[in-house]
Amino acid sequence: MSTVLYIKASVRPQEVSRTLKISEAFIETYKKHHPQDQIITLDLYKENIRFLTTQDLTEIFAPKTEESRKHPVLKYAYQFAEADKYVIAEPMWNLNLPAILKAYIDYITVVGISFKYTEHGAVGLLHGKKAINIISRGGDYLSEPHHSLEMGDRYMRVLFNFLGICDFTTISADKLDIVGENIEAIMSRTIEKAREAAKVF
Repeated sequence: MSTVLYIKASVRPQEVSRTLKISEAFIETYKKHHPQDQIITLDLYKENIRFLTTQDLTEIFAPKTEESRKHPVLKYAYQFAEADKYVIAEPMWNLNLPAILKAYIDYITVVGISFKYTEHGAVGLLHGKKAINIISRGGDYLSEPHHSLEMGDRYMRVLFNFLGICDFTTISADKLDIVGENIEAIMSRTIEKAREAAKVF
């Protein structure tokens, strides 16, 4: 049995969010094809995610004990490290990812839990895991000139690779705000792509 951590970073409700319409279709199909797996849903806007303080940093870099698992920040790092698969649902905001998702990344990128330092530098500890990043974007970020401007999915891929998670797939719905595009068709194709990916994830 695998544990799937479903990380939702959309402030809009499911009936409105285009990102969540895609990710929920993925999760629905995943459940049908992997009924034995456990899915943990983490809606970041319903969690007590905030920016790190000086006190948080002191405790994050301190030696880890069993008590560390109860820490309001470190508990997320342990939860993340113990999952086998990750599904991230995030809309593009201003060429990047929502600030709450970056705040969450700061929670889970913790030395001694998700990576470590060696004589050769930082090394990820989360090997043998896989992730799917589901993202909706208003423009065309699959091709130039805008592809080079996209920093959200690129950052997530680099960060996950840094932690040792190199099996990283992106499912994106692009051109959703371009005048004249068939938005319904784009969403339909992306949802179908998500459902197909869920079967083998």
